[in-house]
Amino acid sequence: MTRGMIDLESLRSAVRDGSIDTVILAFPDHYGRLVGKRLDASFFLSDVEEGTHVCDYLLTVDIEMEPVEGYDFSNWERGYGDLRLAPDLATIRRLTWQDRTALVICDAEMEPGGGPVAVAPRSILRRQMERLAGRGFVAKAGSELEYYQFRTSYEDAARSGFRGLREAGWYLEDYQLLQGTRNEDMNGAFRRHLAASGVPVESTKGEFGRGQHELNIRYAPVLEMADRHLVLKQAVKEISDRMGCSVTFMAKPDAEQAGSSSHLHLSLWTDRDGEQSNAFPGDDDLSGIACSDEFRWFLGGWMRYAAELMVCYAPTVNSYKRFMARSWAPTALAWAPDNRTAGFRVVGRGSSLRIECRVPGADVNPYLAYSAAIASGLVGIEERIEPPPAYIGDVYSAPAETALPRSLEAAVETFSRSELARSAFGADVVAHYAHFFASEAEAYRRAVTDWERARYFERI
Repeated sequence: MTRGMIDLESLRSAVRDGSIDTVILAFPDHYGRLVGKRLDASFFLSDVEEGTHVCDYLLTVDIEMEPVEGYDFSNWERGYGDLRLAPDLATIRRLTWQDRTALVICDAEMEPGGGPVAVAPRSILRRQMERLAGRGFVAKAGSELEYYQFRTSYEDAARSGFRGLREAGWYLEDYQLLQGTRNEDMNGAFRRHLAASGVPVESTKGEFGRGQHELNIRYAPVLEMADRHLVLKQAVKEISDRMGCSVTFMAKPDAEQAGSSSHLHLSLWTDRDGEQSNAFPGDDDLSGIACSDEFRWFLGGWMRYAAELMVCYAPTVNSYKRFMARSWAPTALAWAPDNRTAGFRVVGRGSSLRIECRVPGADVNPYLAYSAAIASGLVGIEERIEPPPAYIGDVYSAPAETALPRSLEAAVETFSRSELARSAFGADVVAHYAHFFASEAEAYRRAVTDWERARYFERI
């Protein structure tokens, strides 16, 4: 068992000896945040199967927790009833940065009746995993998350209007160990607590911005990776908060600096006689890559439908400000072997062969992004979609390549029309999320920004 993960009997034992007295039951919302309740551990154990209940408005609110009208799933007319959080007992973990606390990630189920909530992010990913299993595959994945660190507390940052924050570094520190040492009190704490709380860590490193870092965790089956992704963000924020510091996972927190990405690594595996093997290696030669038909077709489908499912990779208005030439973020739907200017970078060989999608920013909801990748790649396999030729060279200098959507509004429009999205996710899910993303775009459209005041206040 992974270090930090515990089973139900171990939890019972820890509650008896007093080392755990609180159990958090949480599930992911549309923004990729963990939301839920803290339960007395003995109360949780008295009826584990019951889980707990939360208001179903959690899947219709905006980021300010304001109920948004226009959803069929839950609204004022329906009275905003309950959802049941059904504990996934394979996800019990100790949270070492919290006092005597365990976390259990839950699936959202309807009340009464207990069916899965179709629009819940974890339900959407589970459905894609079932579709993959029908073809004899499981997906394994890895998220690489970047973030900016500040020596300003979250409270002080909010009181200052998020202006004048003290950056945790003062020059570009990509791979630079000296500057990284200055932030080791934070990043070292992240690594140690995550590793001890069921999120195996590979490394941290300085990135291409002042005070920007990257934290890489070990690959895992795709649902476990999406869960780890959210635990990582929760840990990093909470540990920073306790240290009087702050971290942001915005895709583009500063117009003058590099954006923060969440590169997604994905491969398909088969299970024969209890032995798992990567389905991507093979005897074909694709621009020097020894790969299988399934690899080619999965890559072809993922690329063909990336623009239609862009909202799943770039979910906020801020996401699209990251896509700038020479910024390490992609601007076009091209692929290449080990080329960081391409939106799809192929890395590894043999059992480690995988596709790295460089489109998502650090603001991504991993359940939606991995669902979109699987749905489009699976269609690629079913329809034998070949990828375009590999692009050799600087993709930023390739005007003929298909450009990524440049705004959330444009991405919502293509998503709303997507036949693939409807067939893979369901028409109700597409309508729900189209409304969610359109509401996010509309909130930004109504806002008056500092940029507008600085540009027009006097001189217009």
